[in-house]
Amino acid sequence: MTATYQPCYFAGIHTDLRLHLPSLRRPTPTTVEKSLPKKKRLRTLVLKAKKVLEVEESEKKLSIDDYFDQATVLIESDGGDGLPRWFSPLDCCGGGSRKFDNCPLLLYLPGIDGIGLGLILQHQKLGKIFDVWCLHIPVKDRTPFEDLLLLVEQTVISENYRFPERPIYLVGESIGACLALAVAARNPTIDLVLILANPATSFAKSQLLYLLPLLEFIPSELSLIGIPYAFSLMTGEPFKTTSAGLQKELRLEEIYKGLFKQSSFFSQVVADILPRDTLMWKLRMMKSAASFVNSRLFAVKAQILLLASGRDPLLPNIEEADRIRVALPKQEIRVLKNTAVIPKCEIRKFNESGYFMFLEDGIDLVATIKGASFYRRAKIHDHVSDYLPPTDAEFDKICEPFRWISTATGPVMLSTLDDGKIVRGLVGIPTEGPVVLVGYHMLLGLELFPFVMNFLTGRDILLRGLAHPIIFVRTLEEQLDLSMFDSFRAMGAVPVSASNFYKLLASGSHVLLYPGGMREACHKKGEEYQLFWPERSEFVRMAARFGAKIIPFGVVGEDDIGELVLDSEDQMKIPYLRDLIEKGSQAVQLRTDSEGEVANQIGYLPGVVPKLPGRFYYFFRKPIDTAGMKQELKDKEKAHELYLQIKSEVEHCISYLKENREKDPYRSLASRVLYHAAHGWEAEVPTFEI
Repeated sequence: MTATYQPCYFAGIHTDLRLHLPSLRRPTPTTVEKSLPKKKRLRTLVLKAKKVLEVEESEKKLSIDDYFDQATVLIESDGGDGLPRWFSPLDCCGGGSRKFDNCPLLLYLPGIDGIGLGLILQHQKLGKIFDVWCLHIPVKDRTPFEDLLLLVEQTVISENYRFPERPIYLVGESIGACLALAVAARNPTIDLVLILANPATSFAKSQLLYLLPLLEFIPSELSLIGIPYAFSLMTGEPFKTTSAGLQKELRLEEIYKGLFKQSSFFSQVVADILPRDTLMWKLRMMKSAASFVNSRLFAVKAQILLLASGRDPLLPNIEEADRIRVALPKQEIRVLKNTAVIPKCEIRKFNESGYFMFLEDGIDLVATIKGASFYRRAKIHDHVSDYLPPTDAEFDKICEPFRWISTATGPVMLSTLDDGKIVRGLVGIPTEGPVVLVGYHMLLGLELFPFVMNFLTGRDILLRGLAHPIIFVRTLEEQLDLSMFDSFRAMGAVPVSASNFYKLLASGSHVLLYPGGMREACHKKGEEYQLFWPERSEFVRMAARFGAKIIPFGVVGEDDIGELVLDSEDQMKIPYLRDLIEKGSQAVQLRTDSEGEVANQIGYLPGVVPKLPGRFYYFFRKPIDTAGMKQELKDKEKAHELYLQIKSEVEHCISYLKENREKDPYRSLASRVLYHAAHGWEAEVPTFEI
């Protein structure tokens, strides 16, 4: 019999599981906020987001044990009966209060278990930026896929009608991912963002296909013993606990206890969640869901983020993610003066993850969404107002792969006080924005990591870099794995444009600007420490409009860590490399209307031979305060004079550092290692006399 559903699908489940019916009202801006000018309102929003996300590392960290315990409670509370329904975990709601105005709705569509607790390890972080609803499908429920689709679809339509400007996120895994794709295919005009983990669209290639005929011959009295262990062997659980324990260097006793507890789970809880008849029903549903969705991929217009596990023994996820991306319809986008036709789909690969991705340690869904720039509160993503600063834990994880750069190069930071005195450290950098830091871009931007890390750890200043659109535009996905740029986006990089520069200044940010751009970062042999700036000023009058402080800076050290042996001219002589350079240069072009060298921004990967690391040196000049100069700098000649002054200051910084580093007794790596050995690795290594 086909089930019918009412417009409201919430069911309050009041148990020890701590689930409750959330308030559906959205907080509205206060009267004071409404009365603010637009630029001050933008600044207020950014500061509010930063304040919310700074709090929260002290909250209870949930584990897979909580999933086991709460799944048992939920199954016992409903007896496995009833219709599919939505619930909102208390961990996501903070007692029902929303911490963001107009936060988007997130609907979680569970995988083969159907419990709806698959995101339990993510609840606390998701609840800070989303209104989270989870779909619960009771164990004994036999609602067919088409009716589940109707349930989710009617919820989506209803919520879109209530809040038409708010995007709706569908997070689905396995069967749930098929549900999300089916809803998107049937509702192409609704603003949907799909986050799909290991979609079951590859069921025809799955090991689960061979489990279905096997289940039909297992006597029901043996299914309680055989099915949980068969399923655990196929998915690799609970043995991942052992490898995880070894990686964390836990005692053997603790690993054994964890293995025993999870083995007990699979013999008890899995038998409750997926008894034989239920598992057979879910496998048949998975088969029909895959067939239903694969025939409709051409109609999916939603924005999609595909998460693919590399160690899933059941589904060929990475291969399937590539197939889905090719099968989806393409979209035409325009970036600056360039047009490209690409899919609205991105892939993130988790090579060490298995079938139950969201229940594994180390998977951070919020960080993944932020790094891919998939978080937005309106129809169009705004790189300023939608940006969520990294938490301390996210910052540590982002920095971990790059710490060796700072360790190897021993960066020296010099700044200038208001009285002109040069000091070690960043004391001369104003903490209140807007501030524009304008300087030289070293080869491959090697200066960026120590730069950004020291500003955040030393002065609690998050730099918002104006970056090349190649970091954000998906035109080169066939050639580049764009996940390599996730850390740049997570740390606040925005596409370089006049509108984004305006918004950053309006929000009181510290903006990092390289007028030389890619031309400096991908320079040729013999061009180190040369500025390739536009002939016309591009930022002075905008900065003066907001009374921003402009800080010229220089950095040296690229010649101490590597030698450029294969530049663009060399590579253009090699046919294969020439084709790559030409494709990359055509994909996204900047400053095509400029004159001189800065218009010649060829995107290529320089061939560099590493050297034994020397040292990086940074020098920040005294801030130039443009407050009160707005009218004066409307004059193009006056603005150009200030622009040339800033350029001259940057060249002075480079010359000062190149001259004085020769007097640094700790310029070499060996001398710094010996100093650390004598004074400890946390000690600051001295440099030349200032």
